[in-house]
Amino acid sequence: MSVRHQAQSLRGLTALLSLLLVMLTTALPAQEAPPSGQDYAELATLLENDATRQQLIDQLRGLQAAANPAPLGLQGEVPASEIAAQSPSGQTAEQVSLARRMAAATGSLAGDMGRQFAALSGLVTGWFASDDSAVEAAATTSVNMKAVTAALLNLAILVVITFVVFWALRMLAGSAFGRLSNWARGGSEKLAILRTTVGVAVAALLDVIVVALAYLAGTFVAPLLTEQLGADATRLALFLNAFLIVELAKAGLRMFFSSQYEGLRMLPVAAEQARYCNRFLAREAGLIGYGMLVLVPVLNFNVSQAVGSGAGTLIMLVALAYAAVVIVRKRQVLRDALTERANASYGPMRLALLLLARIWHWLALAYALLVFAVTVLHPETALPYVAMATLETLIYVGVGLLVSVALGQLIGKEIQLSDRLNASMPRLQARVNTYVPSGLKVIRALILILVVVLSLDAWELYDLAGWYATTAGAQTVSALIDILIILALAALVWVVLASLVEHKFSPREDSTPAEAARGETLLGLFHTTMAITIIIMTTMIVLSEIGIEIGPLIAGAGVLGLAIGFGAQKLVQDVITGIFIQLENAMNTGDFVSVGGNSGTVDRVGIRSVALRDLYGTYHIVPFSSVDAVSNFTR
Repeated sequence: MSVRHQAQSLRGLTALLSLLLVMLTTALPAQEAPPSGQDYAELATLLENDATRQQLIDQLRGLQAAANPAPLGLQGEVPASEIAAQSPSGQTAEQVSLARRMAAATGSLAGDMGRQFAALSGLVTGWFASDDSAVEAAATTSVNMKAVTAALLNLAILVVITFVVFWALRMLAGSAFGRLSNWARGGSEKLAILRTTVGVAVAALLDVIVVALAYLAGTFVAPLLTEQLGADATRLALFLNAFLIVELAKAGLRMFFSSQYEGLRMLPVAAEQARYCNRFLAREAGLIGYGMLVLVPVLNFNVSQAVGSGAGTLIMLVALAYAAVVIVRKRQVLRDALTERANASYGPMRLALLLLARIWHWLALAYALLVFAVTVLHPETALPYVAMATLETLIYVGVGLLVSVALGQLIGKEIQLSDRLNASMPRLQARVNTYVPSGLKVIRALILILVVVLSLDAWELYDLAGWYATTAGAQTVSALIDILIILALAALVWVVLASLVEHKFSPREDSTPAEAARGETLLGLFHTTMAITIIIMTTMIVLSEIGIEIGPLIAGAGVLGLAIGFGAQKLVQDVITGIFIQLENAMNTGDFVSVGGNSGTVDRVGIRSVALRDLYGTYHIVPFSSVDAVSNFTR
């Protein structure tokens, strides 16, 4: 930059600073003279230049940092731009190292926790100490112990009444829960998952009704306490809202870990394990729910924001420690259970369960630490996000497991057909038991992929809806669905056509040996022809769905067929001659014939050749193009 340009920039920056100082000091008795028109013009010129505008911004940030110094980790997270300003090399925000930004974030977390615990300990010391400093601390926090005691007493009355009503209603509903459990455990094994689902749904509805009635009882008592005892309606409403949220969450836990009613438990775990999991998760929900939704807001309003934040941090720290202890103690138990479940599964589900068995405790610890960190740093924004993402993930996983287990139980390990169908179509049952389990594996793999994709979208690792709104996303999903439908229809067409051919040509009890032999011959011929036709057509349609132009492929196949027709006339002659031999019923499997200079028993009749085994055991393959005459000694 030239000296003249630097001087012009300096004058413009000076003019802008003067203008800002005049605007900030307009309320003072002594005002400076307003800037001249030339200053305005120079200021506008400099603001149009990106370089000089950035210099001005850096100078203003430097003045602000000099006016309000704050040590790292005590005044919140330091922006990357300020870290860059402190860097000796003058790096930009994008160039600041990741380690330095992580240090700033962890320093902010430690500083916030330190201030919160200091305020909380100061309040507790002020309550229980007896010297002058305690009196001064109590006066500073402005805590009226008599008012606090009265408020706690009023709140305790509401808590006792609400929970007494809740437990009484739970006892009355116990008989209904028991009957639902017995009904869900009875009946056929194939419909067990459906009965369990219906039973759990009805039990959850009863659970919600019980919680709602207890909540209504509390809302009826709360106005009486407000009118008769002068209780604070806001505190009572805080407890009632927390009661509704926490008890509904516990009702959701009972759907998966019902400890008293085995038939109303969605997860296939033992009663002792279900009882332990239900007790652990219910304690965590109660501690976090009532603590963060009742205690922390009361402390924030009646004592101070710092004390409320400290109490919230202490609650989450206790919940984190409890969760970590339970996870570490039970890591091997759950690992063995998942490994046993994986050994009973197959395909992608088995691999997923084996991987989860090895790393589940690390995932659980990372999740608990994440919840603790976001609660301390950004409780107003991050905590609802984590709660909603967790709820959506649990719903996706639960629905995926339910559908997968339901399909497995409804289909069963082996499909049994009637004796009449097996007599007319003897290969149908084996064919169905081949394709249906394969299709079930594909469906389970797709369910697993869908659950993973939706769970990642719930945590906002990417925007699934935004991707689907694009042309590429919509086309990809549409093509995938179309391909699955095409493959399913191709398998269905193959099963139906093969079954019809079997029904037409399969030997019957009253069939003669000649008819049985001809039926076996035609069955092999038709099966081969249909399989080749269906595979070629399915492949062409799938290639068309994924965007590959099949017109050139068809044209190329025609040219290739023409070339093969000229270059392999013998092959074409074999096929055509074989078709006419089959139409004339010249020979069938099991006949003793003489063709092409070889004699023997027909072992196989194909599309282009016939296989013979002579009296010496020699196996001959005779192309149909070399067959001038067929001598059938069996007839």
